[in-house]
Amino acid sequence: MNRKQSDATRVVHAAGQDGLVGRTVGPPIQRGSTVLLPNAAALHDTRGVTYGRQGLQPQASLTAALCDLEGAESAHLFSSGLAAITSAILALVKAGDEVLVTDCIYYPTRRFCDLTLKRFGVTTRYFDPALSAEDLAALITPQTRLIVLEAPGSLTLEMQDVPAIAAMAQARGVLTVIDNTWGAGLYFKPLSHGVDVSVQALTKYVCGHSDVFMGAAMAREAKVGAKLNDAALHLGASVSPDDAYQMLRGLRTLAARLEHHGRSALEIAAWLNDQPGVAEVICPGLPGSRGHEVWRRDFTGQNGLVSFVLKSQSKAAVDCFLDDLRLFGLGFSWGGFESLAIPCDSQLRHRRYPPKLAGPLVRLHVGLEDVEDLKVDLAEALVACAGAG
Repeated sequence: MNRKQSDATRVVHAAGQDGLVGRTVGPPIQRGSTVLLPNAAALHDTRGVTYGRQGLQPQASLTAALCDLEGAESAHLFSSGLAAITSAILALVKAGDEVLVTDCIYYPTRRFCDLTLKRFGVTTRYFDPALSAEDLAALITPQTRLIVLEAPGSLTLEMQDVPAIAAMAQARGVLTVIDNTWGAGLYFKPLSHGVDVSVQALTKYVCGHSDVFMGAAMAREAKVGAKLNDAALHLGASVSPDDAYQMLRGLRTLAARLEHHGRSALEIAAWLNDQPGVAEVICPGLPGSRGHEVWRRDFTGQNGLVSFVLKSQSKAAVDCFLDDLRLFGLGFSWGGFESLAIPCDSQLRHRRYPPKLAGPLVRLHVGLEDVEDLKVDLAEALVACAGAG
């Protein structure tokens, strides 16, 4: 074509240049829905990326890093941690199947099982997280297709013998999925213990700054990874390149941040153990706490979560404790740089096998603030709580 093209045509094609200007420590952020393919045959070659929803360079770099961290065959990104675990469950079951779910599961996952899975003809049965692998095996029926775990458990931080449960499930042809957000892929490697799918809410520690939603499901084997990939494709799962880049940036500092969170959390937990207004501290990394022996065997570090039981029994006293906090914000989620506190009793009412606690339960996320300042904040709130009865 020799004819000079118009300005309108030239500006449309002016940015379509191949090659990078220079190499940076982070991947280039590619924003695009349309992916230009090299030839007609490539348009229908499903082995490659043919549409931007499948993810471009930031998403590919993030999934590669997550595979490396968790020892996974493949990783699949979703818009939130909840979307990741619900999509993983949907990918692995069909109508008529049964799912066994630990009773200490994250409440929104429970809500999905009770309402959405039920509508699609999948039965959910909850089991006591204290059950041994042998006792759990006795609950398996010919319809059981999946066991869903979370260790430590949501809010009450129960430990489970994940390696034994995974081995038992494998021997019976039952798949396993675990919510591994607590371990963040750094302090616990469920796939190396035989679990089929490890799910993380990247919103929490991988992000680290409480400003991006994302989840990931990592598969131990290719055949399970293919099912996760199909679920992502068919459900239209997609994350933006900018969010994927932010997650990758957070992943770079995960080890340093998590070590700080854990060190401060253990100090706070030990301090709370000595406070007159506290009946019990639940923190797996704290010697003497519930589940510590299993945690010490399987995990390599403590994160920032600490739950504790107040001696004061009234809701007014709990509210007084929470309202008096100044450094601990009142808000759901965790994993960011900031310290947070929430009451837990309203969610514990949904449990089939509630733990025996001497009083109301409060969960803390210990952030990156100076630990002595956090102790002062908690001490003042405990005094206010005691004064309220």
